[in-house]
Amino acid sequence: MRPPKLAMLFISLGTVFFTLANAKEPPPLVIDWPASGTTVVRFSFGKFKELSSAGKQHVYTTDVTAENLWNKKISRAEFTLYVFDKAKVRIGEGWISISDVSPAGVVKFQTTITASGTISSVELVPQSLPPELQPALPPKAISITVNSVPQGADVKMDGIPQGTTPKIVQVTPGKHTLVFSKEGFNPGTFPLEIIPNDVSGGSVSYELGISAHDTVELRDGSVLSGDVQSMSATEVFIRIGGAIQSLNRNQVKRIVLIQRDTTSQ
Repeated sequence: MRPPKLAMLFISLGTVFFTLANAKEPPPLVIDWPASGTTVVRFSFGKFKELSSAGKQHVYTTDVTAENLWNKKISRAEFTLYVFDKAKVRIGEGWISISDVSPAGVVKFQTTITASGTISSVELVPQSLPPELQPALPPKAISITVNSVPQGADVKMDGIPQGTTPKIVQVTPGKHTLVFSKEGFNPGTFPLEIIPNDVSGGSVSYELGISAHDTVELRDGSVLSGDVQSMSATEVFIRIGGAIQSLNRNQVKRIVLIQRDTTSQ
């Protein structure tokens, strides 16, 4: 019975050798900058090797190759290197700088990155470029204080929630729209335009108008605006657009009634 066991052992070892012999390093991660239009620099990133860790923070190093595909010499260019995990969540960043790279020139170097997880993808954002490439720099954002009367209103900028007032927000040059909302008050919009020469420290204040109607919030998340006519233990009657609607008491989560002036008879 011993010979068959030896044969099985030989086959197993042969399988292990075959697997190790065919193991390959992952292909380099290639990033063309800029992402659209004519490529100026092509970056290739090798394997991200962990150097150290402390708690959730990890320090990685990677070999980088930068190739100048532009028709001019790159005197100096600096980039922030943002890194993301598999869920596309930004987990850290690094810094890349190249200088004196002739057309078709290639430079190789190492860079270190601090991240709070395993790196899956990267993104390059330019911070300093030669004068000829300045238009490729991202717009410089400024900070302004957004407030409302009364305070505590939810504010959105270009459809993106920013928090509640007062709030310091980052704004890039261009035209934007601020939307304010607060329970018991009419929502409002405020057009905002930032020019390239504007500096941080400005402020915007928007006065919310008192709601002209009662509001009924339903348990499914929808909100009705109208005039509540009456309520009972089982029903709520509200006038919306001239028509009275009856709501089951169990549908209603909350009712906000506005103050109305009483008319003397």
